[in-house]
Amino acid sequence: MIHKLYLTIAREAILSAFENSQIDTNALLHAYPDLAQPCATFVTLTHNGKLRGCIGSLIAHRPLVEDLISNAKSAAFRDPRFAPLSPEEFSEIRIEVSLLTPPQLVEYSSKSELKGLIHPDIDGVILRHGNHQATFLPQVWEDLSDFDSFFDHLGMKAGLGSDPLSHHPEIYIYQVQKFEEEPHE
Repeated sequence: MIHKLYLTIAREAILSAFENSQIDTNALLHAYPDLAQPCATFVTLTHNGKLRGCIGSLIAHRPLVEDLISNAKSAAFRDPRFAPLSPEEFSEIRIEVSLLTPPQLVEYSSKSELKGLIHPDIDGVILRHGNHQATFLPQVWEDLSDFDSFFDHLGMKAGLGSDPLSHHPEIYIYQVQKFEEEPHE
């Protein structure tokens, strides 16, 4: 039932912003000590099956409970791609929480070699070149299942254009443990 706890915390974090209240993190930590462990999380919101916000951390730098609360509020109110979530939308959004493993640098010398080192549907990818960086969670493979399309879109997200691998960027991979709410009826 721990997965429901992560989703409940994310939903309560967003609700607390609407109500101008606080979540009692001390009570949560007392009841669930594992929430004190550092963990990188992403919170993804969808509305009617479409992305409505997605914000997260790539590196574990604070306790899981704090990362989850912060990223849930940021996904709802501070994703620059969307207007802040409205109270009306709140009852209709679906929340997904991803817990990330630490990113691992992938050593590669060619696009074809990299292709053999990346596992679609399993690996999330961080692409970094100079001041440009972007990530796609493993869930993005559902929509961009082809390696070239995945990396073309990731390159555009990073501001490197649609052929980012021509720059030979640093590539990191990570995996996630994903928890999602049931679809609304």
